[in-house]
Amino acid sequence: MPYLTTPEEQAAEIEAGRLLFAAECRFYFAAQRIDQLPEPRGPEVAFAGRSNVGKSSLVNALTGHKALARASSEPGRTKQLNFFDLGGRLVLVDMPGYGYAQAAKAVKEDWQGLMFDFLRGRVVLRRVVLLLDARIELKASDVAVMDLFDRAAVAFQLVLTKIDGLRPDRLARKRAEVEAAMAGHAAAYPEVLATSARTGEGIETLRAGLAGLAE
Repeated sequence: MPYLTTPEEQAAEIEAGRLLFAAECRFYFAAQRIDQLPEPRGPEVAFAGRSNVGKSSLVNALTGHKALARASSEPGRTKQLNFFDLGGRLVLVDMPGYGYAQAAKAVKEDWQGLMFDFLRGRVVLRRVVLLLDARIELKASDVAVMDLFDRAAVAFQLVLTKIDGLRPDRLARKRAEVEAAMAGHAAAYPEVLATSARTGEGIETLRAGLAGLAE
């Protein structure tokens, strides 16, 4: 929340995020092709990242559910856009993972095509949360997806995952690496968040930021 100037404003945003994500959140649609997308219900926030970066775990942590979004130990398993209605005010979209080397080439191309078509044509999409594993180096596929967001003219925010157990100096280096990588991307949101779905670190801050996009 880089633009808030007082503790009172920060507290108000945190509370707004808490209230939003305390509402009922339920899965209501899955789409494997662009012609299967549901009719818009309201503003949408999508979650993207490499396979097994922790998208499902983060959605579960944000909403306070243990199994709202299904996390898989098998990389590349999720092959569709999953839509979740959050209290009738915000729609969360769990996107297919990318960058899994063992997935069939045709499948990977289908995922990228679906992702780009969704990003480019979804007028209610307010932001994409791009998740990056804090424990590993930035991959070429991550940079390629940032380029894709630029081409689709969709605002995105970088969020580091799995920071629990990471030394402060290592986390600082990772944050600097990611900030440098996003510097040349016009669609990038100016703040990088660090989170842990396991400990809850950074979750309330992300909730607060997303609450500002809700109806």
